[in-house]
Amino acid sequence: MKKLLLIATMAVMTAMGAWAVTDGQTYAKVNGIGVKNLWMLDRVHASQAYLASPICHTNARTATMTGGVVYVSRSQEKQVIIPNAETGKNDTILQGVIHCFDALTGTPTKDLELTLNGAPYGVFLGNTCIGSDNFGHIWVAPMTSAAAIVIPIYQVDIESGALTLVTNMDKGEVPYRTDYLDLIGDLTLEEAECNIMAVGHDSNNPGKPTVYRWHNEQGGDIDTWEGGFSGDPYMDFTNFYPESRVGFAMAPVVKMLLGEDDDTRYSGEFFYIDGSDEGPVLYSVDGDVIDSFENVPEELRQRSYTANGMNEFTLDDRHFFTYVRSDMNGNGNGCQINVCELGEGDMLETMEKYWQLPADSVGKINDSGLRVHCIAIEKGFDGQGNEEVTLLTFKAFNGMGVYKIGAAIEPDEPGTIPGDVNGDGHVSSVDVTALYNYLLNSDDSDIVNGDQDGDGHISSVDITVVYNILLGN
Repeated sequence: MKKLLLIATMAVMTAMGAWAVTDGQTYAKVNGIGVKNLWMLDRVHASQAYLASPICHTNARTATMTGGVVYVSRSQEKQVIIPNAETGKNDTILQGVIHCFDALTGTPTKDLELTLNGAPYGVFLGNTCIGSDNFGHIWVAPMTSAAAIVIPIYQVDIESGALTLVTNMDKGEVPYRTDYLDLIGDLTLEEAECNIMAVGHDSNNPGKPTVYRWHNEQGGDIDTWEGGFSGDPYMDFTNFYPESRVGFAMAPVVKMLLGEDDDTRYSGEFFYIDGSDEGPVLYSVDGDVIDSFENVPEELRQRSYTANGMNEFTLDDRHFFTYVRSDMNGNGNGCQINVCELGEGDMLETMEKYWQLPADSVGKINDSGLRVHCIAIEKGFDGQGNEEVTLLTFKAFNGMGVYKIGAAIEPDEPGTIPGDVNGDGHVSSVDVTALYNYLLNSDDSDIVNGDQDGDGHISSVDITVVYNILLGN
């Protein structure tokens, strides 16, 4: 029996790791900084594994990363049958689940089945937004409609999946729909202050101008939060880019930035808002526009304005900015981010592009209108004490990947599997089709390893090589 269990366990572990492929790209070092992909779980590079994964679903909308773990939150996933004492019948609940992955290998580690007060948590889009504070605490929040006057924030027990209500954030006198939040500081208020933000949502152009913000001091009463705009829980913004805009549309996201000194570290005084405009806009807490894409070179502008997401990080005292380059409608590519170093004055118009990640694509499948693209950052050091950054890129219904960035990172030679033309980690008829389309000059976007016979160019001979591999010859 023990032997059978061991064999079964080994089989499961093999299946879990079989898809762990990279994007197959080699990225040149720029100004002494290198990047390499650790793994991908997406439609382009690991399509079979991704399509079989529970995170391949439009209810798996957001992800975060902390402590070397990637957390992907999916609302209403697991069907649970619960007896109803009042009716004498059974109720069916779709329970929210958080899927955990090792950030370095991509290996699934465990699932957190969410409970609240001992019962399965099955609220409609109840954990649509997931994040981590700056001290490793995981939190989730639901989508709220315009009829909801509060936004509940829950802390997640990362061992059991049990939710604890931290507080209900009051929207004040202007309750609009909210989808995605941001939190900076310490959710428990034990080690730092905490600030939370959300943006009112209206999918219609011009949208809504309302931004929500709440604050609590270190050591403060967890049950008593104050409005973060001079005591008010919301502010109607009047400054936008482009100037013709008068509101935020299409599920906007907000990202607060760390302050430069101890006093402002977690104040969230400056923050980006991306609401399907012409790039993220940097604001101050008084609602003024600090920076925008107005003077950004055309080649660094977004390919499409229907995906929202951005982040900043420092590396060896250098300031970097990363943002969504294209969503699934990108021309030839999809769901990519740009990583840039901010130039003089840390302004967007002076930033220098380093890489587009991945260089090819995460996926190009319509995600039913989801607008969020998650970019999570975790700083650390390698075994030699060199500072490095781990970066997660996640686009709902298309996939995710993790990259390492640092001065000590050297480009890897692209690893290839014989016959794997499109670099998805396995050989199939798709590889034959990719070569065929290339020879017809109709499409070369899926060519990663086209030269199969090693003669230095792609021809019909390469198609024959791949075909024979499929036949087992």
